[in-house]
Amino acid sequence: MTEDWQQGGFGLYIHWPFCEAKCPYCDFNSHVSRSIDHSLWRNAYLSELKRAASETPGRTLNAVFFGGGTPSLMEPDTVAEIITAIRSYWPVANDLEITLEANPGSVEAGRFAAFCQAGVTRVSMGIQALNDIDLRRLGRLHNTSEALAAFDIARHEFERVSFDLIYGRQDQTAAEWRKELKQALTYTIDHVSLYQLTIEEGTAFGDRYARGKLKGLPDDDLGADLYHLTQEVCEANGMPAYEVSNHARDDAASRHNLIYWRYGDYIGIGPGAHGRLTKDGIKSATEAFSNPTRWLNNAENGTTERPRQPLSRAEQATEFLLMGLRLREGVSMSRYAGISGHSLDSAKVDHLIDLGMIRINQDRLIVSEQGFPVLNAVIEALLPD
Repeated sequence: MTEDWQQGGFGLYIHWPFCEAKCPYCDFNSHVSRSIDHSLWRNAYLSELKRAASETPGRTLNAVFFGGGTPSLMEPDTVAEIITAIRSYWPVANDLEITLEANPGSVEAGRFAAFCQAGVTRVSMGIQALNDIDLRRLGRLHNTSEALAAFDIARHEFERVSFDLIYGRQDQTAAEWRKELKQALTYTIDHVSLYQLTIEEGTAFGDRYARGKLKGLPDDDLGADLYHLTQEVCEANGMPAYEVSNHARDDAASRHNLIYWRYGDYIGIGPGAHGRLTKDGIKSATEAFSNPTRWLNNAENGTTERPRQPLSRAEQATEFLLMGLRLREGVSMSRYAGISGHSLDSAKVDHLIDLGMIRINQDRLIVSEQGFPVLNAVIEALLPD
Protein backbone atom coordinates (compact mmCIF):
# COMPACT_ATOMS: atom_id res chain seq x y z
CA MET A 1 0.00 0.00 0.00
CA THR A 2 1.25 3.48 -0.86
CA GLU A 3 2.24 5.40 2.25
CA ASP A 4 1.40 9.09 2.48
CA TRP A 5 5.03 10.27 2.37
CA GLN A 6 5.39 8.82 -1.13
CA GLN A 7 3.12 11.57 -2.45
CA GLY A 8 5.83 14.05 -1.51
CA GLY A 9 8.94 12.03 -2.36
CA PHE A 10 12.11 11.11 -0.49
CA GLY A 11 15.12 13.34 0.00
CA LEU A 12 18.41 13.62 1.85
CA TYR A 13 19.71 16.78 3.51
CA ILE A 14 23.39 16.99 4.47
CA HIS A 15 24.36 19.86 6.76
CA TRP A 16 27.87 21.33 6.71
CA PRO A 17 28.03 23.57 9.79
CA PHE A 18 31.03 25.79 8.99
CA CYS A 19 31.30 29.26 7.45
CA GLU A 20 34.13 31.69 6.88
CA ALA A 21 32.19 34.30 8.87
CA LYS A 22 28.83 34.52 10.64
CA CYS A 23 26.38 36.78 8.82
CA PRO A 24 24.55 39.18 11.18
CA TYR A 25 21.08 38.13 9.99
CA CYS A 26 21.70 34.36 10.09
CA ASP A 27 20.05 32.13 12.70
CA PHE A 28 21.09 28.84 11.10
CA ASN A 29 23.35 26.36 12.84
CA SER A 30 26.61 27.71 11.44
CA HIS A 31 30.00 28.14 13.08
CA VAL A 32 33.37 29.71 12.29
CA SER A 33 36.31 27.37 12.91
CA ARG A 34 39.99 27.95 12.20
CA SER A 35 40.78 24.25 11.99
CA ILE A 36 38.65 21.52 10.40
CA ASP A 37 39.78 17.90 10.12
CA HIS A 38 38.16 17.11 6.79
CA SER A 39 39.08 13.43 7.03
CA LEU A 40 37.19 13.02 10.31
CA TRP A 41 34.15 14.82 8.94
CA ARG A 42 34.18 12.74 5.77
CA ASN A 43 34.21 9.52 7.77
CA ALA A 44 31.40 10.77 10.03
CA TYR A 45 29.13 11.59 7.10
CA LEU A 46 29.83 8.23 5.47
CA SER A 47 29.07 6.42 8.73
CA GLU A 48 25.80 8.30 9.17
CA LEU A 49 24.77 7.62 5.57
CA LYS A 50 25.28 3.91 6.11
CA ARG A 51 23.13 4.03 9.23
CA ALA A 52 20.38 6.00 7.47
CA ALA A 53 20.39 3.62 4.53
CA SER A 54 19.87 0.64 6.83
CA GLU A 55 16.59 2.24 7.98
CA THR A 56 15.27 3.00 4.51
CA PRO A 57 16.21 0.10 2.24
CA GLY A 58 14.84 0.18 -1.28
CA ARG A 59 13.49 3.72 -1.17
CA THR A 60 13.97 5.69 -4.37
CA LEU A 61 15.87 8.88 -3.65
CA ASN A 62 14.60 11.97 -5.48
CA ALA A 63 16.95 14.71 -4.29
CA VAL A 64 20.05 15.47 -2.23
CA PHE A 65 20.81 18.87 -0.75
CA PHE A 66 24.13 19.98 0.73
CA GLY A 67 23.21 22.93 2.97
CA GLY A 68 24.80 24.90 5.74
CA GLY A 69 26.75 26.72 6.81
CA THR A 70 28.71 26.95 3.60
CA PRO A 71 29.02 23.49 2.03
CA SER A 72 31.11 24.85 -0.84
CA LEU A 73 33.88 24.95 1.79
CA MET A 74 33.81 21.15 1.88
CA GLU A 75 36.60 19.33 0.11
CA PRO A 76 35.35 18.26 -3.33
CA ASP A 77 36.71 14.77 -2.65
CA THR A 78 34.46 14.57 0.41
CA VAL A 79 31.43 15.56 -1.65
CA ALA A 80 32.40 12.98 -4.28
CA GLU A 81 32.70 10.18 -1.72
CA ILE A 82 29.37 11.11 -0.15
CA ILE A 83 27.60 11.08 -3.52
CA THR A 84 29.21 7.74 -4.44
CA ALA A 85 28.01 6.27 -1.14
CA ILE A 86 24.50 7.64 -1.64
CA ARG A 87 24.24 6.05 -5.07
CA SER A 88 25.40 2.72 -3.65
CA TYR A 89 22.91 2.75 -0.75
CA TRP A 90 19.67 3.83 -2.45
CA PRO A 91 18.07 3.42 -5.85
CA VAL A 92 17.92 6.93 -7.29
CA ALA A 93 15.45 8.67 -9.57
CA ASN A 94 16.50 9.08 -13.19
CA ASP A 95 16.40 12.86 -12.68
CA LEU A 96 18.13 12.84 -9.27
CA GLU A 97 18.84 16.44 -8.26
CA ILE A 98 21.97 17.07 -6.17
CA THR A 99 22.18 20.69 -4.98
CA LEU A 100 25.10 22.33 -3.22
CA GLU A 101 24.86 25.76 -1.59
CA ALA A 102 27.78 28.05 -2.37
CA ASN A 103 29.07 31.46 -1.47
CA PRO A 104 30.44 33.37 -4.43
CA GLY A 105 33.96 33.94 -3.18
CA SER A 106 36.59 33.53 -5.86
CA VAL A 107 38.31 30.62 -4.08
CA GLU A 108 35.09 28.62 -3.98
CA ALA A 109 34.24 29.49 -7.57
CA GLY A 110 37.46 27.81 -8.64
CA ARG A 111 36.19 24.60 -7.07
CA PHE A 112 32.97 24.48 -9.09
CA ALA A 113 34.46 22.21 -11.76
CA ALA A 114 35.49 19.72 -9.07
CA PHE A 115 32.02 19.76 -7.49
CA CYS A 116 30.46 19.15 -10.89
CA GLN A 117 32.81 16.21 -11.48
CA ALA A 118 31.87 14.90 -8.01
CA GLY A 119 28.26 14.61 -9.12
CA VAL A 120 26.63 17.90 -8.04
CA THR A 121 23.98 18.84 -10.62
CA ARG A 122 22.72 22.15 -9.25
CA VAL A 123 24.29 25.06 -7.35
CA SER A 124 22.44 27.56 -5.18
CA MET A 125 24.48 30.72 -4.66
CA GLY A 126 24.09 33.09 -1.71
CA ILE A 127 24.60 36.37 -3.53
CA GLN A 128 22.08 38.32 -1.33
CA ALA A 129 22.55 41.79 -2.89
CA LEU A 130 23.86 43.40 -6.05
CA ASN A 131 25.45 46.47 -4.51
CA ASP A 132 28.57 46.62 -2.40
CA ILE A 133 27.20 48.87 0.35
CA ASP A 134 24.41 46.46 1.21
CA LEU A 135 26.71 43.46 0.90
CA ARG A 136 28.93 44.99 3.58
CA ARG A 137 25.89 45.75 5.76
CA LEU A 138 24.81 42.11 5.42
CA GLY A 139 28.24 40.93 6.51
CA ARG A 140 29.05 39.28 3.19
CA LEU A 141 32.70 38.70 2.33
CA HIS A 142 32.28 39.08 -1.45
CA ASN A 143 31.57 42.16 -3.53
CA THR A 144 29.25 42.46 -6.51
CA SER A 145 31.86 41.88 -9.20
CA GLU A 146 33.15 38.74 -7.42
CA ALA A 147 29.58 37.45 -7.10
CA LEU A 148 28.83 37.91 -10.78
CA ALA A 149 32.17 36.37 -11.81
CA ALA A 150 31.45 33.32 -9.65
CA PHE A 151 27.95 33.09 -11.06
CA ASP A 152 29.34 33.13 -14.59
CA ILE A 153 31.68 30.25 -13.77
CA ALA A 154 28.86 28.28 -12.13
CA ARG A 155 26.58 28.82 -15.12
CA HIS A 156 29.20 27.25 -17.39
CA GLU A 157 29.79 24.27 -15.09
CA PHE A 158 26.25 23.39 -14.03
CA GLU A 159 23.07 22.94 -15.99
CA ARG A 160 21.01 24.49 -13.20
CA VAL A 161 22.02 27.48 -11.07
CA SER A 162 19.95 29.41 -8.56
CA PHE A 163 20.82 32.39 -6.42
CA ASP A 164 19.40 34.12 -3.36
CA LEU A 165 18.67 37.80 -2.85
CA ILE A 166 17.45 39.54 0.29
CA TYR A 167 15.13 42.53 0.04
CA GLY A 168 13.60 44.84 2.64
CA ARG A 169 17.12 45.91 3.49
CA GLN A 170 18.06 49.05 5.39
CA ASP A 171 17.07 52.26 3.54
CA GLN A 172 16.06 50.29 0.43
CA THR A 173 13.39 51.98 -1.69
CA ALA A 174 10.90 50.27 -3.97
CA ALA A 175 12.51 51.90 -7.00
CA GLU A 176 15.95 50.60 -6.01
CA TRP A 177 14.64 47.07 -5.46
CA ARG A 178 12.81 47.09 -8.80
CA LYS A 179 16.02 48.10 -10.59
CA GLU A 180 18.12 45.51 -8.73
CA LEU A 181 15.65 42.70 -9.28
CA LYS A 182 15.28 43.45 -12.97
CA GLN A 183 19.08 43.43 -13.25
CA ALA A 184 19.24 40.03 -11.51
CA LEU A 185 16.67 38.55 -13.88
CA THR A 186 18.71 39.53 -16.93
CA TYR A 187 21.26 36.87 -16.01
CA THR A 188 20.83 33.36 -17.34
CA ILE A 189 19.09 31.81 -14.37
CA ASP A 190 16.20 29.39 -14.07
CA HIS A 191 15.54 29.77 -10.34
CA VAL A 192 15.83 32.56 -7.79
CA SER A 193 15.01 32.70 -4.07
CA LEU A 194 13.92 36.13 -2.85
CA TYR A 195 13.66 36.56 0.90
CA GLN A 196 12.38 39.59 2.77
CA LEU A 197 14.84 40.40 5.55
CA THR A 198 13.58 39.19 8.91
CA ILE A 199 15.18 40.09 12.22
CA GLU A 200 15.69 36.96 14.33
CA GLU A 201 16.42 36.80 18.03
CA GLY A 202 19.89 35.57 18.86
CA THR A 203 21.49 37.09 15.76
CA ALA A 204 23.73 40.15 15.57
CA PHE A 205 20.94 42.01 13.76
CA GLY A 206 18.49 40.90 16.46
CA ASP A 207 20.70 42.26 19.22
CA ARG A 208 21.28 45.49 17.32
CA TYR A 209 17.55 45.90 16.64
CA ALA A 210 16.69 45.35 20.31
CA ARG A 211 19.06 48.18 21.23
CA GLY A 212 17.48 50.49 18.65
CA LYS A 213 20.63 50.49 16.56
CA LEU A 214 19.29 48.92 13.34
CA LYS A 215 17.89 51.86 11.43
CA GLY A 216 16.14 52.18 8.08
CA LEU A 217 14.15 48.95 8.03
CA PRO A 218 10.91 49.09 6.01
CA ASP A 219 7.59 49.59 7.79
CA ASP A 220 4.72 47.15 7.15
CA ASP A 221 3.32 49.15 4.23
CA LEU A 222 6.65 49.35 2.40
CA GLY A 223 7.30 45.68 3.17
CA ALA A 224 3.98 44.77 1.54
CA ASP A 225 4.78 46.99 -1.45
CA LEU A 226 8.16 45.29 -1.89
CA TYR A 227 6.52 41.87 -1.79
CA HIS A 228 3.95 42.79 -4.45
CA LEU A 229 6.62 44.45 -6.58
CA THR A 230 8.67 41.25 -6.40
CA GLN A 231 5.77 39.17 -7.69
CA GLU A 232 5.04 41.67 -10.47
CA VAL A 233 8.61 41.91 -11.78
CA CYS A 234 9.28 38.17 -11.63
CA GLU A 235 5.98 37.32 -13.32
CA ALA A 236 6.71 39.80 -16.12
CA ASN A 237 10.12 38.19 -16.65
CA GLY A 238 8.92 34.59 -16.88
CA MET A 239 9.89 33.68 -13.32
CA PRO A 240 6.58 33.28 -11.48
CA ALA A 241 6.51 32.26 -7.84
CA TYR A 242 5.87 28.58 -7.25
CA GLU A 243 6.31 29.10 -3.49
CA VAL A 244 6.15 32.14 -1.23
CA SER A 245 9.83 33.08 -1.67
CA ASN A 246 10.88 30.99 -4.67
CA HIS A 247 10.55 31.73 -8.36
CA ALA A 248 11.41 29.51 -11.31
CA ARG A 249 11.01 28.98 -15.00
CA ASP A 250 9.05 25.95 -16.18
CA ASP A 251 10.31 22.66 -14.68
CA ALA A 252 13.10 24.41 -12.74
CA ALA A 253 11.64 24.32 -9.21
CA SER A 254 13.95 22.99 -6.50
CA ARG A 255 13.04 19.31 -6.31
CA HIS A 256 14.52 18.94 -2.86
CA ASN A 257 12.53 21.80 -1.39
CA LEU A 258 9.38 20.45 -3.06
CA ILE A 259 9.82 17.33 -0.94
CA TYR A 260 9.53 19.53 2.16
CA TRP A 261 6.57 21.51 0.88
CA ARG A 262 4.74 18.43 -0.46
CA TYR A 263 5.29 16.75 2.91
CA GLY A 264 7.44 13.85 1.81
CA ASP A 265 10.08 12.10 3.90
CA TYR A 266 13.62 13.37 4.22
CA ILE A 267 16.63 12.35 6.24
CA GLY A 268 18.75 15.03 7.89
CA ILE A 269 22.46 14.28 8.41
CA GLY A 270 24.89 16.67 10.07
CA PRO A 271 24.87 18.92 13.15
CA GLY A 272 21.41 20.33 13.83
CA ALA A 273 19.86 18.69 10.75
CA HIS A 274 16.14 17.99 10.95
CA GLY A 275 14.21 15.23 9.21
CA ARG A 276 10.82 13.60 8.79
CA LEU A 277 10.89 9.81 8.56
CA THR A 278 8.06 7.30 8.26
CA LYS A 279 8.70 3.81 9.62
CA ASP A 280 6.09 1.12 10.17
CA GLY A 281 3.38 3.64 9.34
CA ILE A 282 4.54 6.15 11.98
CA LYS A 283 5.96 9.51 10.89
CA SER A 284 8.51 10.99 13.29
CA ALA A 285 10.41 14.24 13.59
CA THR A 286 14.17 13.77 13.81
CA GLU A 287 16.81 16.24 14.94
CA ALA A 288 20.57 15.81 15.18
CA PHE A 289 22.59 17.34 17.99
CA SER A 290 23.54 20.87 16.93
CA ASN A 291 26.97 21.12 18.51
CA PRO A 292 29.46 20.14 15.78
CA THR A 293 31.96 18.52 18.17
CA ARG A 294 29.29 16.46 19.91
CA TRP A 295 27.81 15.35 16.60
CA LEU A 296 31.22 14.43 15.20
CA ASN A 297 32.14 12.38 18.28
CA ASN A 298 28.77 10.64 18.42
CA ALA A 299 28.92 9.66 14.74
CA GLU A 300 31.40 6.96 15.73
CA ASN A 301 28.63 4.95 17.42
CA GLY A 302 25.56 6.22 15.57
CA THR A 303 24.12 8.32 18.41
CA THR A 304 23.96 11.70 16.67
CA GLU A 305 20.20 12.22 17.11
CA ARG A 306 18.00 13.45 19.88
CA PRO A 307 15.15 11.06 20.77
CA ARG A 308 12.72 10.91 17.85
CA GLN A 309 9.29 12.45 18.27
CA PRO A 310 6.38 10.48 16.76
CA LEU A 311 3.90 12.91 15.21
CA SER A 312 0.19 12.54 15.90
CA ARG A 313 -2.27 12.70 13.02
CA ALA A 314 -3.23 16.22 14.12
CA GLU A 315 0.41 17.33 14.16
CA GLN A 316 1.02 15.85 10.72
CA ALA A 317 -2.10 17.52 9.34
CA THR A 318 -0.96 20.88 10.70
CA GLU A 319 2.51 20.48 9.20
CA PHE A 320 0.94 19.41 5.90
CA LEU A 321 -1.01 22.69 5.74
CA LEU A 322 1.91 24.81 6.98
CA MET A 323 4.17 23.46 4.26
CA GLY A 324 1.79 22.78 1.39
CA LEU A 325 -0.10 26.06 1.38
CA ARG A 326 3.20 27.87 0.73
CA LEU A 327 3.03 26.39 -2.77
CA ARG A 328 1.07 28.01 -5.61
CA GLU A 329 -0.29 24.55 -6.42
CA GLY A 330 -1.92 24.35 -2.98
CA VAL A 331 -2.82 21.13 -1.19
CA SER A 332 -5.02 18.13 -1.81
CA MET A 333 -8.03 18.25 0.49
CA SER A 334 -8.51 14.49 0.27
CA ARG A 335 -4.90 13.98 1.30
CA TYR A 336 -5.45 16.28 4.28
CA ALA A 337 -8.46 14.19 5.26
CA GLY A 338 -6.40 11.01 4.94
CA ILE A 339 -3.66 12.39 7.19
CA SER A 340 -5.89 13.98 9.83
CA GLY A 341 -8.81 11.56 9.85
CA HIS A 342 -11.33 14.31 9.07
CA SER A 343 -12.08 16.82 6.35
CA LEU A 344 -11.32 20.53 6.52
CA ASP A 345 -14.08 22.53 8.21
CA SER A 346 -16.38 23.50 5.32
CA ALA A 347 -17.62 26.63 7.12
CA LYS A 348 -14.04 27.88 7.56
CA VAL A 349 -13.22 27.08 3.95
CA ASP A 350 -16.34 28.89 2.68
CA HIS A 351 -15.57 31.94 4.84
CA LEU A 352 -12.04 32.21 3.44
CA ILE A 353 -13.38 31.82 -0.10
CA ASP A 354 -15.86 34.65 0.55
CA LEU A 355 -12.97 36.82 1.77
CA GLY A 356 -11.03 36.07 -1.41
CA MET A 357 -8.18 34.42 0.50
CA ILE A 358 -8.42 30.95 -1.05
CA ARG A 359 -10.00 29.17 -3.98
CA ILE A 360 -10.88 25.56 -4.73
CA ASN A 361 -9.85 23.82 -7.94
CA GLN A 362 -11.33 20.31 -7.93
CA ASP A 363 -9.60 18.60 -4.97
CA ARG A 364 -7.03 21.34 -4.39
CA LEU A 365 -7.23 24.20 -1.92
CA ILE A 366 -5.10 27.08 -3.21
CA VAL A 367 -4.18 30.34 -1.51
CA SER A 368 -5.07 33.37 -3.65
CA GLU A 369 -2.78 36.26 -4.55
CA GLN A 370 -4.64 38.28 -1.95
CA GLY A 371 -4.11 35.57 0.66
CA PHE A 372 -0.36 35.01 0.29
CA PRO A 373 0.75 38.20 2.08
CA VAL A 374 -1.26 37.04 5.13
CA LEU A 375 -0.55 33.32 4.69
CA ASN A 376 -0.03 32.60 8.39
CA ALA A 377 -3.45 34.03 9.20
CA VAL A 378 -5.04 31.95 6.43
CA ILE A 379 -3.48 28.76 7.76
CA GLU A 380 -4.48 29.59 11.33
CA ALA A 381 -8.07 30.15 10.19
CA LEU A 382 -8.14 26.67 8.59
CA LEU A 383 -6.78 24.76 11.55
CA PRO A 384 -9.17 22.98 13.94
CA ASP A 385 -10.17 24.96 17.02
